[in-house]
Order: sequence, then structure tokens, then C-alpha cells
Amino acid sequence: MTEFFMAMEPPTVTHQEHKVTIVNGRPVFYDPPELKAAKEKLIDNLYKYRIMEPYRTGVRLITKWCFPKKNHKDGEYRVTKPDTDNLQKMLKDCMTLVGFWKDDALVASEITEKFWAEKPGIYIRIEEL
Repeated sequence: MTEFFMAMEPPTVTHQEHKVTIVNGRPVFYDPPELKAAKEKLIDNLYKYRIMEPYRTGVRLITKWCFPKKNHKDGEYRVTKPDTDNLQKMLKDCMTLVGFWKDDALVASEITEKFWAEKPGIYIRIEEL
């Protein structure tokens, strides 16, 4: 099992914001600067918690996204964008790049929640199935 809390302001830009342009009549996908910066921020923070041996079997990924609370109560569920599935896609892609697993297809079970919180960050727990 791997478990940690990345104290940071979670990114609100998501993988869904991929862009496409046409080059020589063919579509070319790219990350706009905000998405690129969000991925770099996640990767930089994930490196602090990287593991020596990547998971090679099925895992459950539990994440709790804690956004700065603003005008909300600490621990109140966040029911506004970004969508959890879009947050997770970018996070899993970054976790793959850092080496938590060989392929994020190994994530066979996910529990994801998002909150307003006094202490912003992302709680991550990986359990072997």
C-alpha cells in the first residue's frame, strides 16, 4: 500500500482541455500552456512520493481532492467543476509518467471525492487488489 497527502492547491484545469490544430491537413493534438503547467505541477509534487517498484498488479486508487475552501465549510463536498473523471485522468497519466505503475489500466477500482478544505491538496492511497 502507498499513501500520501500532497499539500498543494490542486489544479482546476483538466485533461479535457486538450486542443487540436490542423497541420498539413492532419489533426495535431497539443496541451495549451495552462494544461501543461498543471501537469508539471502534479508531476513535480508526485516525484516527492514516487515508489521504488511500480505496481504490476491490479490496484484500487483512492483520491480526495481538497480545494481551498473560500466561502464553504471545511470538508464540504465540492459539487462544481472540474468533474472528478477529468481530474483523475490527468492525475493517473502523471502517476504513470512518474512510475507508480507500468500502465494506468492496472487501476481496476477507484474512489474519488472532492471537497472544500482548510488545507488544500490531494490525498492519494494505492492498494493492491
